[in-house]
Amino acid sequence: MFTQLGQVMLYVDNQDESVRFWTEKLGFVVVDEANDGMRWIEIAPSKEAETTIVLHDKKKVAEMSPELNLDTPSLMFFTEDLNQLHEELKSKNVKVGKIVQMPIGKVFNFSDDEEHYFAVMEGSK
Repeated sequence: MFTQLGQVMLYVDNQDESVRFWTEKLGFVVVDEANDGMRWIEIAPSKEAETTIVLHDKKKVAEMSPELNLDTPSLMFFTEDLNQLHEELKSKNVKVGKIVQMPIGKVFNFSDDEEHYFAVMEGSK
């Protein structure tokens, strides 16, 4: 039986640039990092987060497991103040979309420096 979603794998072209984007522009923290022949970096919105994102080198993963789908997963983040986060990301030169009202609430999209797109919704689970 499953108990929770533990990690999301995000396959990136440049791990160092990706870590800088997530930590410097979005305020995430590095939870763990390892390099046992294959480097991976675990990030999260906070050290206490239940679910983390692991940044993997897309090229190395493709070499090891060519059958894997390395496309960007659709991730929905939550925030308590959508307008404030939207303005903060814009001020850090993050590419953000317009805030739109959906049946589920207010939402906007943003992308990292590799053009992976993600969504943010006001509220929580």
